[in-house]
Amino acid sequence: MDAIMLKAKLHRAEVTHSVLDYEGSCAIDGEWLDLAGIHEYEQIQIYNVDNGERFTTYAIRAEDGSKMISVNGAAAHKAQKGDRVIICAYAHYSEAELATHKPRMLYMAPGNVLSHTSNAIPVQVA
Repeated sequence: MDAIMLKAKLHRAEVTHSVLDYEGSCAIDGEWLDLAGIHEYEQIQIYNVDNGERFTTYAIRAEDGSKMISVNGAAAHKAQKGDRVIICAYAHYSEAELATHKPRMLYMAPGNVLSHTSNAIPVQVA
């Protein structure tokens, strides 16, 4: 049986642009796409930390090194410039693949500075 698992995550990236009159998508700094292993046109989920909105769109490549996160089209109603978002990509993995699967996670500091990367989330404690 396959399982749908977290493939990649950009944690607390800041929205740099919110463009209503643009073809729907989310432009993400190309260097971050490569580091996270997210493909251009791949489906992504966006979770807005500031207003609680959650929505689905697809990734497009922004200029490498631009630190851009541009929420475009109808999704621009759900995220504005300055909002902090979590961007996730998921994939199907077989039982055999699950044994070695590790997600690629990028953690952002203020100003969309890449703070660090990880492939595991610490155990949550009470």
